[in-house]
Amino acid sequence: QVQLVESGGGLVQAGGSLRLSCVASGRTISTYGVGWFRQAPGLERVFVGGISWNGGSRSYADSVKGRFIIFRDNAKNTVYLQLNSLKPEDTAAYYCAASSTRWSTGRLDEYAYWGQGTQVTVSS
Repeated sequence: QVQLVESGGGLVQAGGSLRLSCVASGRTISTYGVGWFRQAPGLERVFVGGISWNGGSRSYADSVKGRFIIFRDNAKNTVYLQLNSLKPEDTAAYYCAASSTRWSTGRLDEYAYWGQGTQVTVSS
C-alpha cells in the first residue's frame, strides 16, 4: 500500500507562487507515474499535470501550461507541483495520485492511490 500526503497549500494573492509536496510512504513510488489533480467546489476533479516514473515525461493541462511545473525526487519519495503566476481560477483542493503504471495520464481511473488533498486559495 502507498500512502500519499500533500502539503504546501495556502492562501496567496494573484500572481504569487506556491510549491505543493506529495510525500509517499509505505512503499517507494519511484516506479510509478504520479499525477496532480484539482477540484473546485461543485466541480469535477480534473487533471492538472503528471510526471512519469523517472521524470522523463511530463504533461500539463492547457490551463496551467507554462505556469505550473511538476518534478520529483525519487530519493525522497516525493513529487512536487510548483505553482507560479497563480490566478483566482486556480483556487481548488489539489490532490496527488500514484498511477498503477510507470506513466501518468489524465484519466482518474488509472490512479491507484490518492492523497487527502491540500487547499489552494488565490485572492484577486
